[in-house]
Amino acid sequence: MSAAGPPQGAKTPMGGSEPHAVGERGGDMTASGTRLIDLIDTATRQLQEAGVAFGHGTDNAFDEAAWLVLWRLGLPLDTPLDGPDSAADQQVTADHCAQVAALLHERIRSRKPAAYLTREAWLQGVPFYVDERCIVPRSLIAELLAHPEHGGGFDPWLGEHTTRVLDLCTGNGSLAVLAAMVYPDVTVDGADISADALAVARINVARHALQNRIRLIESDALASVGRYDLILCNPPYVNADSMATLPAEYRAEPSLALAGGPDGMDFVRRLLGQAPDHLETGGVLVLEIGNERPHFEAAFPALEAVWLDTSAGGDQVLLLTRDALLAWQHGHTEPAANP
Repeated sequence: MSAAGPPQGAKTPMGGSEPHAVGERGGDMTASGTRLIDLIDTATRQLQEAGVAFGHGTDNAFDEAAWLVLWRLGLPLDTPLDGPDSAADQQVTADHCAQVAALLHERIRSRKPAAYLTREAWLQGVPFYVDERCIVPRSLIAELLAHPEHGGGFDPWLGEHTTRVLDLCTGNGSLAVLAAMVYPDVTVDGADISADALAVARINVARHALQNRIRLIESDALASVGRYDLILCNPPYVNADSMATLPAEYRAEPSLALAGGPDGMDFVRRLLGQAPDHLETGGVLVLEIGNERPHFEAAFPALEAVWLDTSAGGDQVLLLTRDALLAWQHGHTEPAANP
């Protein structure tokens, strides 16, 4: 197996910019309309005052405001707002301002993630269709796929033997698409229990012209799939206490894709019991568990895991070899050998 490098695509709307105060660069209204930057700043303040939650493609009010404003105006999401090519002073007509105001009102009123309103999400610079039939893609596994050179990837466990990949709990198919882009020599299956989510995944597979590389399968965990060299899984892992306090934006997503039972490990227990039978010799499982490492280690104290570094730290994604899973199943605790 050879890697093609990070997937190429348009830039994510997240830019890490700080909000500008309305009027900071001059009056916010002119005879010809409102400046683009002032419109974004106003939207930023509205989102902040409304107390909306972020985490579905952006992590702050300014980036979310820029995303919504630029999308509503039909401008590229990587439109520069600083520097010599900045569009910050571009004038926005009153009609377009009204359209932006209506979109902001809907974001605040409904508490739906912005991606559900725009019908688009971005993962590692690659655009994906999304709607309420699936969660908004945000898996940390995506950055491990796209940027193994950052040191936290799992490429050292892969090789010429790696020819079949499974994205379990595929949702909108984003990890399956990224895997097919990064590893052009492998075949990829995307499996999910939700027929609705798979319908969204089909849209994205077709959007990226990967119908000949990716097969989508309706499956309850691993019940209807074969054997693989690499299994990727971002499962439902949110524990019951956390589910009860999720912001409205997260409650707008299908609970089937989030709720993991009392300790968040219900699905993971089933998966780990089944996984060795679905991994080829030398195969590995890459599993995302969010903030549930304490619950994971309490549930599987004898299971030797390799924790992978991500932008969120080293506690959210882990790698399990087939040998480690078999040893755990047979009551042994020998450590999984690093490559």
